[in-house]
Amino acid sequence: MATTRVVMPQLGESVHEGTISKWLVKPGDKVVEFEPMLEVDTDKVSAEVPAPVTGILKEILAKEGQTVQAGAEIAVVELSDGKADVPSPAPVGEGRGEGRAPEPKPAAAAPPAPTPAPAPAPVLESGEHRYSPAVQMVADELKVDLSGVQGTGLGGRITKKDVQEFAARPKQAATPAAAPAAPATPAEGDEVVQLTRVRRLIAENMVRSKTTIPHAWQTQEADMSGVVANRSANKAAFQKQEGFSLTYLPYVMAAAISALRENPHVNATFNETELIVHRDINLGISVGLEDTLIVPVVRKADSLSIAGLARAVNDLAGRARSKQLKADDLAGGTFTVNNSGTFGTLFSYSVINPGQAGILTMEAIVERPVAVNGMIGIKPMMYLCFSFDHRVLDGLQAARFLTSARKWLEAVSLETPVY
Repeated sequence: MATTRVVMPQLGESVHEGTISKWLVKPGDKVVEFEPMLEVDTDKVSAEVPAPVTGILKEILAKEGQTVQAGAEIAVVELSDGKADVPSPAPVGEGRGEGRAPEPKPAAAAPPAPTPAPAPAPVLESGEHRYSPAVQMVADELKVDLSGVQGTGLGGRITKKDVQEFAARPKQAATPAAAPAAPATPAEGDEVVQLTRVRRLIAENMVRSKTTIPHAWQTQEADMSGVVANRSANKAAFQKQEGFSLTYLPYVMAAAISALRENPHVNATFNETELIVHRDINLGISVGLEDTLIVPVVRKADSLSIAGLARAVNDLAGRARSKQLKADDLAGGTFTVNNSGTFGTLFSYSVINPGQAGILTMEAIVERPVAVNGMIGIKPMMYLCFSFDHRVLDGLQAARFLTSARKWLEAVSLETPVY
């Protein structure tokens, strides 16, 4: 029977490798084109990978837990339609033979064994080496000079494993007795939960954020009376037209967008010697799943209405829960909005996503007694909490941004259009 070789897809523009977290089929099972075949974790997303063809899974070449370069073979599928034995299409620059392919050719097409001194990484025309963001992040954390690392990936590309092994060698030679501290021994009855790759990457990203970004924090209290009234007046028609609920999140997103327009330096990235002020407002939205947290991005959010923002969030959250997000859905964010208040929190000191200048958190809307024209009244109030990069913003600029967002929310009325 004819066979085809399944390769690791490239799950995003800047993603060059992935770790197989789970095979959804086993040898002997039938696989159906476009239906999920395995789950893959990258440094940006956990995603299901569909089968490229229909047939019987003959062999698994890359096991669970193995990190594989994009374009490398991971499985063999036996076809039932008599197609020639050719590798499944690779996402980046892999050619395909024409005409009849003799049986030895698939083996010859496999990635060649590394030479004794492979090139450390692809080199651009300028002479600058190009490394994946994951490799650069690990190198920064381990203080490794990538120019001295030998790559074992496809075409001599440096992988995270190469960097980790390079960093470990001198430590072992200099201090052979200084092994890493042994993990805590579980007591009787304790449950041991192995960290997933995504959980480990989140941990690495949080440590990177807190150790490289000088966090500062401010909060203001917003009167949400107009927002509550507007949502109440529109939610029934919105539900009927859109098929899902209108929440408070798109209102806060719209407030953040308005504040970013008025204070463009908040929509920026600190780059050691310069500040990059972004033209587009690409809002990251924190989505909490059962065992992880991801931040998909609404691109050019400033071009959307409240209803448009709601649609975008509903789409991203739905695809996040069904593991249908792609790595590019999580890339390119310039600012983040967090909705901790949906779980009842009142104050949050959120961690900034590296590469951004801040994160705005909306808290729970709670009816509280407040002073109204010299009298006590009950109003729906909400705290807006703003964590910001003190390298980018001082307290004055941060307060102006936060005030802009609060004033936008407090200006919402029954007449404010949703569409």
